[in-house]
Amino acid sequence: MKKRHFLFLTTGILVLAFGALSLKNDDRNFEISKQLNIYASLFREANMFYVDDVNPGDLVTTSVNAMLKSLDPYTVFYPEANMEDVKLMTTGEYAGIGAVISKKGDHVIIREPYKGFPADKAGLLPGDVILSIDGNSIKGKSTDDVSEMLKGQPGKEITVRVQREGEEKSIDKKAVREKIQLPSVPYHGMAQNNTGYIYLNSFTDKSAAEVRKAALELKNQGATSLILDLRGNSGGLLEQAVEICNFFLPKDKKVVDTRGKVKQWDKEYKTARNPILPDMPLVVLIDRGSASASEIVAGTLQDYDRAVLIGDRSFGKGLVQTIRDLPYNTKMKVTTAKYYIPSGRCIQALDYSHRNPDGSVGKVPDSLITEYTTEAGRKVYDGGGITPDIKIETEEFARITQELILRDLCFDFVNSYALKNPQIAEIKDFKITDDIYNQFKNWLKENEFTYETESQRILKNLEKTAKEEKYYEQVKPRLEQLKEDFAHSIDRDMDLFREQISSFLAEQFMQRYYYAEGVMAYKVLHDQEVAKAIEILANKDDFSRLLK
Repeated sequence: MKKRHFLFLTTGILVLAFGALSLKNDDRNFEISKQLNIYASLFREANMFYVDDVNPGDLVTTSVNAMLKSLDPYTVFYPEANMEDVKLMTTGEYAGIGAVISKKGDHVIIREPYKGFPADKAGLLPGDVILSIDGNSIKGKSTDDVSEMLKGQPGKEITVRVQREGEEKSIDKKAVREKIQLPSVPYHGMAQNNTGYIYLNSFTDKSAAEVRKAALELKNQGATSLILDLRGNSGGLLEQAVEICNFFLPKDKKVVDTRGKVKQWDKEYKTARNPILPDMPLVVLIDRGSASASEIVAGTLQDYDRAVLIGDRSFGKGLVQTIRDLPYNTKMKVTTAKYYIPSGRCIQALDYSHRNPDGSVGKVPDSLITEYTTEAGRKVYDGGGITPDIKIETEEFARITQELILRDLCFDFVNSYALKNPQIAEIKDFKITDDIYNQFKNWLKENEFTYETESQRILKNLEKTAKEEKYYEQVKPRLEQLKEDFAHSIDRDMDLFREQISSFLAEQFMQRYYYAEGVMAYKVLHDQEVAKAIEILANKDDFSRLLK
């Protein structure tokens, strides 16, 4: 009797539970239906009665983008016209002329032609102002518009009309579109002391294969230790991160697991093969631009005490995105899960699910940050990116350096210099000499470069406020003295901050004369993080101590 009573009671509870769940689902479905009905009615009314003509496609795209933006920056809608962007994101491949373009004032310019690709072969140069493409003026068009005009069917010749510094007339350059495959490893080579160096800039579908090829080449060249540079790498395909970790970790080691609202996104990723470099000492370089898949690689290798991490704290993106197909050949990249590396930590820094009253997003508070341990017992933490084992913070630029970079003046000077000087010293021998630096200073004067420091701006506001509040006459002598004390000269500041200005200027020279791979080759010789990595790898005791 008691058993039957218990059975009836249990059955009743289950019926109530499923009934409540069903009711909850019905309420949710009704709410969705209600809101979609409101949206459709609103859209129809606006389309019919708004005073001016509206484009229905633009209106919907704007509303969709605003809706997704309220979730997080990584959930994005891709209309049919932007399918090339999806392909570029996942494969690093597109059809075009192989050049980076950018906006400069009212113009769109060639920023960087890729070495050996159509733009480079056609003779397009950095700084060339694009006037028209196949006779169609680009006046008033955005970089996205111009980019779409440059992309298209492979094998088709297009004519790009440009205006070049020092030329009175415009120049027509003919380029044949090709399938452009951007390398994930744009540079690898030997640093010094038998140390190999690999720069990985993205995680596309070929990244692991490129890293594997580079690593084995360096090993065959005599590398007994390795630097993997993930600085500025914003991530990409998770599976590629897992495979790259497998190059250094034994088979059947957990790399990462993902957890989402929908159970199908709950998955554990393990290494599937034996490693190719199981014992080679490894340093991984990271910075604030290292995110997502980069953090999986860096964090996993740190959790297993397999690599020493050097640099600055990483970005802190612990979210996983999935590409979903939508009707009419459109797609959506949607955040479906959070990922957790072997120690158990999620390194997501921003909490998009709990926004501030003003809509801004706050960081995970210190009170919610949890301590974890690596395999060897070292302390690591969640809630804010990967903290390197040796921290080298990014140098803050002086105001004059910031102004030179923001106004693109180093880029302009180098382009002007290159038109008169077709060659410079080899990468290993190049430096910013007194002659080059003085030419730069004179060029800035000729172009009437000037800027206002933050101190001068504050003093100007203080003077204005003092006049408004009728205190100016009383404090005028002291304000005038302060203005004199804080006055600056371009020559003095150029000499005072020569080292950091020269460093950035040198990279611009490398970019212009030796392309992207030249920049990386130069950095290997002059970069402080690379130098620190070489130092640590050269001392086995220091290297081992950092991992204990």
